[in-house]
Amino acid sequence: MVDAYIFTVSEEQAGERIDRFLCDSISDLTRSAVQRIIEEGGAQVGFLAVTKNYKLRAGDRITVQVPETRELEVLPQEIPLDVRYEDDDLLVVNKPKGMVVHPAPGNPDGTLVNALLWHCRGSLSGINGVIRPGIVHRIDKDTSGLLIVAKNDFAHLSLAQQIQAHSFSREYRTVVYGRFQTESGTVDAPIGRDSADRKKMAVTQKNSKPAVTHFFVEHAYRDFTHLRVQLETGRTHQIRVHMAYIGHPVAGDPVYGPKKVITSLHGQCLHAGHIGFLHPRTRQKIEIDSELPDYFISFLRGLQDG
Repeated sequence: MVDAYIFTVSEEQAGERIDRFLCDSISDLTRSAVQRIIEEGGAQVGFLAVTKNYKLRAGDRITVQVPETRELEVLPQEIPLDVRYEDDDLLVVNKPKGMVVHPAPGNPDGTLVNALLWHCRGSLSGINGVIRPGIVHRIDKDTSGLLIVAKNDFAHLSLAQQIQAHSFSREYRTVVYGRFQTESGTVDAPIGRDSADRKKMAVTQKNSKPAVTHFFVEHAYRDFTHLRVQLETGRTHQIRVHMAYIGHPVAGDPVYGPKKVITSLHGQCLHAGHIGFLHPRTRQKIEIDSELPDYFISFLRGLQDG
């Protein structure tokens, strides 16, 4: 069930941001909930979806659709985990391709969080709430590889600060379409919501955040290139968006790749193979590596050299 609201902006309300206006006008919604509705296209001025910082004009007719909220009950589940490092403060998990990180309406269980709750017996940081306990950073469902999890708020805050300061190193392996003229390069292009499709991200100057991706050629094939990729920032879908932006979309990517998707990959060919960080308590440098998974190796074996 969806609740619908219609507002007409007065002269006195003109100039106010739409997210603030809606937060004041719909008392049972938090600011973050309002912004999420706007990001998903649920708030329209006239017949056009707008961004959260849209400035209202007198006479604007705002239509808002608020979906019914349902609290998810997140339960521990005995799901095997490939743990590559663990101590009292944190653990590093090697996530398989196809596993969702945290529960959502379409994936209420069977997620990494369900498995972590069982494995850690509930000893996880609470900063991101009951849906994402311990989750410091995420990788997409169909991206495999290393993910760090905090067992307490002290560790969570330290690791989050390292990510913000760009001292938390992350390296990926991917296979992209086409060949490169150089052995390495950098994509420095801001990423924000795609104005044409709010579920996608895009390189844009509007309501975006800085995004920097460094890439290095590992091996060039006839039609594809195996890359090593380092993230300087961590925006949603950053590697996938940046590679598509420079004309080399990730193989198997159903969202940013060509219409004819390589279905045998079951999603993008992208693996988080290395993370490095300072331990929150000991301040010692820890570096963890993950070997290429079977699906990745199998795909490489089927490629032809140029």
